[in-house]
Amino acid sequence: MSYFRVIPRLDIKGSSLVKGIHLEGLRVLGSPELFAEQYYLEGADELIYQDVVASLYGINSLEKIITKTAKNIFIPLTVGGGIRNEDDINRVLRAGADKVAINTAFINEPSFINKASKMFGSSTIVASIEVIRSKDGRYLAYTDNGREYTGKDLVEWVCEVQDRGAGEIILTSIDNEGTGEGYDLNLIEKIVKGVEIPLIVHGGAGVLEDIINAAKFTNVRGVSFSSITHYSLLKKYEFSKNQNIIDGNTEFLSYKKEFKNFKNVSINDIKKSLSLNNIPVRN
Repeated sequence: MSYFRVIPRLDIKGSSLVKGIHLEGLRVLGSPELFAEQYYLEGADELIYQDVVASLYGINSLEKIITKTAKNIFIPLTVGGGIRNEDDINRVLRAGADKVAINTAFINEPSFINKASKMFGSSTIVASIEVIRSKDGRYLAYTDNGREYTGKDLVEWVCEVQDRGAGEIILTSIDNEGTGEGYDLNLIEKIVKGVEIPLIVHGGAGVLEDIINAAKFTNVRGVSFSSITHYSLLKKYEFSKNQNIIDGNTEFLSYKKEFKNFKNVSINDIKKSLSLNNIPVRN
């Protein structure tokens, strides 16, 4: 049986877990290792680590965090951000990652998809696709957290990455990311029929119903999310008391503000809800 996958995404800047809206306005939430371990204990199927400033510096700087995380969790870990060549992939995998998610380097050199999938195996290579909806309703592919337009049409790019050997696609709606307004179902419907490799959708989950709505699409194999569970964990475990975070925008932690759009939701809540809707999940 093919299980539907529940995958928290952890955006990382320096040594801190951060979260924003539309991948901007990043606020520090705490230690990525602590959140990762709690998600593992709660039953997450996989984790995604995304270095959100890697594009600025042209290098992924998560090796130490990856290694520390891999010692304490035993589920697949996908790492993205700043991966430019075969050496970068090898370095991240040796640190403890199971898969790599790549956007900019694939856009700049599509043949890199072929090379990477042949060298490391297609199951290791994930095409990360960031999407913004234009005023005329078209969905266009972007890089650099939605800052740089690539000139590529979404549907054409999806077909190309899977034809070149990518083993999986993570599709992020920049418009919905961090808003809690739900996944962009029109976006999913736009490409889902043409996707033959696993599709993971990301960006917008605010309540359990949002995840159910996305999971009902036949070719969607998993959901990735952040805010819907991050703020719940922060409140539940009061991680801020056990951390010495001094870098970045720490105002949210300092004043113990709440992000009112999001209710308390756990990995277990998500899996129970999926199961009740006849979507098979791993217990």
